[in-house]
Amino acid sequence: MDGYWIRCLRGVVACLALALTAPVRAAEPVVAAAADLQFALEDVARAFRQDSGRSLKLAFGSSGTFATQIRHGAPFELYLSADEDYVRALHADGFTRDAGALYAIGRIVLIAPPGSRLPVDSELQGLAAQLEAGAVNRFAIANPEHAPYGRRAEEALRHAGLWDALRPKLIIGENVAQAAQFATSGSADGGIIALSLALSPQMASLGRHALIPAAWHAPLRQRMVLLKNAGATAEAFYRYLQQPSTRAIMQRYGFVLPGEDG
Repeated sequence: MDGYWIRCLRGVVACLALALTAPVRAAEPVVAAAADLQFALEDVARAFRQDSGRSLKLAFGSSGTFATQIRHGAPFELYLSADEDYVRALHADGFTRDAGALYAIGRIVLIAPPGSRLPVDSELQGLAAQLEAGAVNRFAIANPEHAPYGRRAEEALRHAGLWDALRPKLIIGENVAQAAQFATSGSADGGIIALSLALSPQMASLGRHALIPAAWHAPLRQRMVLLKNAGATAEAFYRYLQQPSTRAIMQRYGFVLPGEDG
């Protein structure tokens, strides 16, 4: 038995020595990103990994929910909000390194799935006619309480004079990506979602869409910022998001870029 335990001890020592001498793999930073970025940011992260050899974890959700989580200590290193006011408030309260940078201006669209009787037009005239005829049963938007795209959807519907009639028929998504799922899966007659989602290869065949006039709602000024605990990889990705190649990816998904909104 003594020889057996000596051999075991030697094995443990050898394993410890190997662990101590092996290179330590840096933890992947977690990026909290607005749900409208789900497909665009995945493309950017893939390009970043190819160019830099670094990887990161992407978490998608509503901007307001992420802002609350950051205030409660969530270990995000980079935050990309669909509403710059969340970033400015976090900065004012000392949660970020600085005020961040504007990275895009989003747009919203009316969308209807294949087979839906809902006409799709920019002025929402078809939606108005269907509502008047009692032909709209369910309509999807993101939660206006904490999802910027939900607030803009409400503003556009109010501008068109449809909010009060449509409100009892709303299916509310936790974020705009969930609203898009409702609007294109047959769970609803249609909805208002992010243009970036409607243009994605994953959703392009799932519905017909029309761009809602930007003047019908407040601008979706989207701002990103490094959190106080951001490491080197998050810093590198933050810089990467401002490069021309990344801007081209964002433009492909329908985002208006900073400096091009004039």
